[in-house]
Amino acid sequence: MNTIEERNIDRRAFERFAAHLPIKFKANGHEYGDGVNVYLENASALGVMIATTEEISLNDSISLEVTLPDCKEPMILKGQVTWISRDESGMWHIGLKFYTIDLVQMSRLYKFVMPTAHCE
Repeated sequence: MNTIEERNIDRRAFERFAAHLPIKFKANGHEYGDGVNVYLENASALGVMIATTEEISLNDSISLEVTLPDCKEPMILKGQVTWISRDESGMWHIGLKFYTIDLVQMSRLYKFVMPTAHCE
């Protein structure tokens, strides 16, 4: 039997960290992102959560482009939409699971954000 305490245990293999950054992304043959209404909210080695005003469908394939302050090529992250929710302001919050784990890319992203608390 599952208790509330058992359900609240974080079973993630990799820690999620806050990473509020503007992004661009491609989905369904369209490009989105102007640095205002599309951004990365948090990330882990397995996936990211993005926020956007654009409606995306469950199971869509998405390619994210994240520009970091190191002036190198933008980081490209590819994955599949695993969950979607919408808040009261009309923003869509989208969970994206990566097709492959790339710890080198995640360490590059991690060094430009200040991890604070664990994300829910």
